[in-house]
Amino acid sequence: MSIEETLQTRSGSKCELCGAKDDLSVMEVTPSDGSAEQAILVCITCKSQIEDSAKMDSNHWRCLNDSMWSIVPAVQVMSYRLLHSLRSEGWPQDLLDMMYLDDEAKTWADAGLVAESDHDNEPTKDSNGTTLQEGDNVTLIKDLVVKGANFTAKRGTVVRGIHLTDNPLHIEGKVNGTQIVLISAFLKKA
Repeated sequence: MSIEETLQTRSGSKCELCGAKDDLSVMEVTPSDGSAEQAILVCITCKSQIEDSAKMDSNHWRCLNDSMWSIVPAVQVMSYRLLHSLRSEGWPQDLLDMMYLDDEAKTWADAGLVAESDHDNEPTKDSNGTTLQEGDNVTLIKDLVVKGANFTAKRGTVVRGIHLTDNPLHIEGKVNGTQIVLISAFLKKA
């Protein structure tokens, strides 16, 4: 039996990520040994978005809410990687927090993320395009309403000793004694 036939049987002839039934093809989940256990059956929509992140439609990936619970490790790994790449949307991070991967699957999933993060290693920049570093001091260039803390961080406030986050668009810092996440576009290096 070929890999495609094996995957067709395993998936019930549906995309293992979104459930579509048309235009299905085999996709290896790297790093892979070329076996059916390390491949998934995906539709053309999922495949094109996985291969070209510029085409990513976060609403399409709401299907990961179901596929992340698959008993197939390759599907779990791909779901984890996709949720990880979309985590700045908010809802994928909630799913990542609920998701469970055994140690072997987690190692496999993270191996793919290391390669991905080598390409996406963007620096965090302030409103003027100056690169920010861990521990820098920044100044707010706009009044910002802090949700959940019931105060407004005023323009001109200096935030000392910032912390960089995984997302190059955000930093963490203390304002009025409260640790908050700030959007780097509303800051300038002090």
